[in-house]
Amino acid sequence: MRVLVTGGAGFIGSHYVDLRLKKHPQDQVVVLDKLTYAGNPANLKDAKKNSHFTFVRGDICNAKLVERVIQQHGIDIIINFAAETHVDRSILHPEDFAKTDVLGTQVLLEAVRKFKLKRFLQISTDEVYGSIEKGGFRETDPLKPSSPYSASKAGGDLQVLAYRHTYNLPVLITRSSNNFGPRQYPEKLIPLFVTNAIEDKPLPLYGDGLNTRDWIYVEDNCSGLDYVLEKGKPGEIYNIGAGNTKTNKEITSAILKLLKKPCSLIRRVPDRLGHDRRYALNMKKTRDMGCQTQWAFTRALQTTVQWYLDNPQWWQPLKTGEYMKYYKKQYVDRHRK
Repeated sequence: MRVLVTGGAGFIGSHYVDLRLKKHPQDQVVVLDKLTYAGNPANLKDAKKNSHFTFVRGDICNAKLVERVIQQHGIDIIINFAAETHVDRSILHPEDFAKTDVLGTQVLLEAVRKFKLKRFLQISTDEVYGSIEKGGFRETDPLKPSSPYSASKAGGDLQVLAYRHTYNLPVLITRSSNNFGPRQYPEKLIPLFVTNAIEDKPLPLYGDGLNTRDWIYVEDNCSGLDYVLEKGKPGEIYNIGAGNTKTNKEITSAILKLLKKPCSLIRRVPDRLGHDRRYALNMKKTRDMGCQTQWAFTRALQTTVQWYLDNPQWWQPLKTGEYMKYYKKQYVDRHRK
């Protein structure tokens, strides 16, 4: 099988590439990545050693490039990880999210239609459902996105479903809960707080810290994605989560405890605009088809923290970027007590 992984130099995408090459050693894997701030060539260090791996730098919004890659490599399947994903960034620059997450997805769908590819897997998020007070969202629940980011992902999902209805394309959608693990860009909660704590810097905790998320270790998510790709029914949506619902305050405390750092590092900052209170998924559909997680949350968090301790050369340069300087100015220095 010849597989195109878009956004494969990012956090989740690169972990999926590693899994794909290991689990399907006969496959040819091509990564197409624009290499924005979150697309890191170092994430593909192991993949580059594999003769079945190819990297192409480029934008999924470039239809001619996408078509050329598909033709040159004889692609059978596309797995679309390419997306702008950080809510804070979407509040600052919503137009970037609409372009990549909606238009980029549509470009890929047109290529699937033109070249009659075997499968297209759209990687989406639980954030498209919005917030839920109790229980978990089912795949059939209506979408109520609350941020420019989640709205753009919902738009991409609707494009996928429309192409299924209109053109009968062999498409699938997965909606995953919050991922964490090694190689996650240090703007997301867990890697930001882990690396800040390592450096004895403030941990900027939004609001009262009681916003709740379901956390899934990235390897479990990637295994779930691969399972759905093989076993899923075209035209269907599949939730992938772990049932590890925890508040941001609980996550922060767990990180500080693992690193033996004081709670005085926590800095309360004004809540994010449109901050959803609670995300949770009902995973009955995927679990009934045999898709299960393997990592306990505590062990996964310990493994993640240790990776950042062992790999400062990976994350330290990333924290000098312009966005991180802006973030520090807006949310840390301005509210330092």
